[in-house]
Amino acid sequence: MKTRNVWVLALAALAMVAMSCAPKPPEPASIEFWHAMTGKNGEAVQKICDDFNASQDVYTVTPVYKGSYVDTMNAGIAAFRAGQAPAIIQVYEVGTATMMAAKGAVKPVHVLMKEMKEKFDPKAYIPTITGYYSTSKGEMISIPFNSSTAVMYYNKEAFAKAGLDPEKAPATWPELFDAARKIKAAGYEAGFTTNWISWIQLENFSAWHDVPFGTLSNGFDGLEAELKINADLQVKHLTNLYDLSKEGVFKYGGRENKANPLFTGGVVGIHFESIGGYGNMKANCKFPFGVARLPYYPDVANAPQNSIIGGASLWVFEGKTEPEYKATAKFFTYLSSPEVQAFWHKTTGYLPITIAAYELTKGEGYYTENPGLEVAIQQLLNKAPTANSMGIRFGYMPQIRELEDQTWEDILADKISVKAGLDKIVTEGNIKLRDFERLNK
Repeated sequence: MKTRNVWVLALAALAMVAMSCAPKPPEPASIEFWHAMTGKNGEAVQKICDDFNASQDVYTVTPVYKGSYVDTMNAGIAAFRAGQAPAIIQVYEVGTATMMAAKGAVKPVHVLMKEMKEKFDPKAYIPTITGYYSTSKGEMISIPFNSSTAVMYYNKEAFAKAGLDPEKAPATWPELFDAARKIKAAGYEAGFTTNWISWIQLENFSAWHDVPFGTLSNGFDGLEAELKINADLQVKHLTNLYDLSKEGVFKYGGRENKANPLFTGGVVGIHFESIGGYGNMKANCKFPFGVARLPYYPDVANAPQNSIIGGASLWVFEGKTEPEYKATAKFFTYLSSPEVQAFWHKTTGYLPITIAAYELTKGEGYYTENPGLEVAIQQLLNKAPTANSMGIRFGYMPQIRELEDQTWEDILADKISVKAGLDKIVTEGNIKLRDFERLNK
């Protein structure tokens, strides 16, 4: 009997030792994800978070809409200073330098994923996208989210009326100018328009032609960078747009994406906009439309190169608990999965951030019915990025864009010439860059 009791006690002791050595279950955590997505895009964000929450029973991610990109970023900075920052915040691409310079406020995503022991391979992501959000050593500092690039939309009905081939978009700027004149002559108010004069017709234009927007790899290699957008090619291009506006062939529709109604309403036949606007085009165009690559000047040696991205990425704030960071890392792994990225891509028009998601979508035959979405990806992958086409990383870039927009409007109003206007942007923009450099050195 005593022997039996000894064995029972021994087994109980072993069980207690095993229990003490067993890994502890993860601690539950609830985190907030502040974002700037509205409408259909906001609904997609909510579904992704709901599906993640339903996929496991430990972590909860709550998406919180905080207004525009600017409003969201400012709210996040204020919340961090007050000790009330969310775990995750969406920041638009031109806020990258500001977030990188916010020492002590940001936990780089490559550090987060390593500390939380999550499988993470930067090479799984599309390089033109991740390069924008990585250090010069290739370390990812934020997770790409709603990534986009600029493309050309064209009204196939307008092309047919103008005697143009509705299945063949102009490949070069001279071809586009000719097509736009024919569209106007066919009865349209103007031939073409553009959103985002700064992002599309200066930043992407420079990258697509492999010419610098600024020095030091467009700011990637140091805070001492300067703007270089008053070079001959940029002057030539904006002069062409100005001259065509006087002919009534080019019509300015306003800042940011305010020109969309000119295209969807049939006022013009060609429009430059983000691929992220694809869903809006499908919902509002009452005519068949096509999506094509950005045009280029054929006399520029390395054109076309690759376009650069817009949109935003997800940043992680410092000062969170380990369970909150574990929840964040798990959510990023979920968000980057091919299935989730394919859903996001097909629902919103934004690009898939991983090569696997692109291949999954392509394998499903989705681009057969929606070829425009693949145009954007192929444009980003057209060539390996150069120092001129990795992206733009300047401090105070939102303010510099405002300067570009205002100066363009002054050019159209004949208050300043194209060359003098671009010189002004460079001079005043460089002053802002020096201010940012002094504050962040």
